[in-house]
Amino acid sequence: MSLNIRFGDVEELRGLAIRLQMSNTFYESAGQNWFTLDSVHIHYNWTHEATFNATDVYAPSTNSYHCQYVSSLQKYDTLLVPSSNTDNAANWHITFTDFQIQAFNVHSNKFSSASDCATFFTPAILMGLITSLILLLVLAYALHMVVHLKHIDRYEEHKTTVYFPRSTEAESTDKNNQ
Repeated sequence: MSLNIRFGDVEELRGLAIRLQMSNTFYESAGQNWFTLDSVHIHYNWTHEATFNATDVYAPSTNSYHCQYVSSLQKYDTLLVPSSNTDNAANWHITFTDFQIQAFNVHSNKFSSASDCATFFTPAILMGLITSLILLLVLAYALHMVVHLKHIDRYEEHKTTVYFPRSTEAESTDKNNQ
């Protein structure tokens, strides 16, 4: 299945057409159909053409697919890769912002619930998990140290030997008393 989007002439932009090539496949392990964006073809000014292969753009056929950026740029996770080095696509960089698509099972011209491209382990979540793990290890070590504290079993006072030097007066009175 393909979705064709054609734009009219706007300033220097003449004859821009974007074709999204999609496929629908049944996966027995999931028990349902999934659609995949296979490629993006761009025709510009009726003379230039570029083709990008899409990677990791898929969702269940009953859902839509949503991603903040679908781009050929590395800073946006490169979901679009030029199909060949000889193609003009190697010279182009394209980015779709707030990209949402649904290939099949569209009802009343509205998107179904979206399958988002954001992974579960974003850098913020990963750093939070690592910090929590470190704090948990410190707490476990502190509890280990508290449990293994030795306490005094007897309540006896410790006796020490105290040495008092004798003064010369005390020695003389001791000798006189004898």
